[in-house]
Amino acid sequence: MNTASDDSDFHLETALDASGDAHIRITGDLDWDSADDLTEAARALLRADPAPARLHLDCARLTLCDSLGLASLLMIHRGCADAEVPLRLDNRPALLRRLLDMTGTAFLFDEATGTEAPGASGETGAASPPPPPPPT
Repeated sequence: MNTASDDSDFHLETALDASGDAHIRITGDLDWDSADDLTEAARALLRADPAPARLHLDCARLTLCDSLGLASLLMIHRGCADAEVPLRLDNRPALLRRLLDMTGTAFLFDEATGTEAPGASGETGAASPPPPPPPT
């Protein structure tokens, strides 16, 4: 199933695999224009009977994630917790790792729940914590 928004830079590809896992591949900017599309795609998969064994969000092609994109990820996290479906954020680019670290939400999507994009933006391993605020 393919879901596309009016913004040609953003689209979602959803699929179910033989093991019962649901997958959503995110391409483009996850922002004000597209966050609802992702949230609704995830909700539809979680409402399926039977529910998926796991929900994977493939973020390898994610190019931006703003505050509404983060809100969408948090709503999906909550929906997965309510449905008792493990959530995995796979192939996280550096921009997403930084956002999760800076907002203090990384613990919700820790390494046990997904994978990072290898060598994304020249970085390896976990993103560095944000620098401390300047002295006043």
